[in-house]
Amino acid sequence: MTTTAEVLKSTREHMDKAVENVKREFTTIRSGKASTSLLDLVRVEAYGQVLPLNQVALVGAPEARLLTVQPFDKGLTAAIEKAIRDADLGLNPASQGQLIRVPVPALSEERRRELVKLTHKLAEEGKVGVRHARHEGLARLKKLDKLAEDERARTEKDIQKATDDHTAAIDKLLQAKEAELMEV
Repeated sequence: MTTTAEVLKSTREHMDKAVENVKREFTTIRSGKASTSLLDLVRVEAYGQVLPLNQVALVGAPEARLLTVQPFDKGLTAAIEKAIRDADLGLNPASQGQLIRVPVPALSEERRRELVKLTHKLAEEGKVGVRHARHEGLARLKKLDKLAEDERARTEKDIQKATDDHTAAIDKLLQAKEAELMEV
């Protein structure tokens, strides 16, 4: 039989996952600085399948506005360059022997505003995930039989507090990312 503690724990775990997902999504949005996580979503066609870039090359950020990609297999250089270009990140890689240099251009004001809109959208999706977890938790709570009314009310209050806390965490992440994006 499920207890209120288990319902609360599971609800919090789902909310934590929603917040972590927002964090991960935010790392893929580039600000003016070079970050290796910028290329996390790049997929390379290699060896007859599509692989994440970090499985076929070593990615580094030696300077604030430069990423370097060093393929494990020299034959994949062209495929990696193509994958970075096609990833729609606004990056233009250039091969220099065994090393691919990826300069990170400064963002225009218009592009910054587009990225801020995108971060707002991603944050809202995260909040929807948190609210969905709350809804699921409350539904599971209602299904519990022989539950004292005061315990049910207390658990509902705890679920709402967890919802508020996780929503505030997403808002905090959003503020930080927005400030980072608008910083010139």
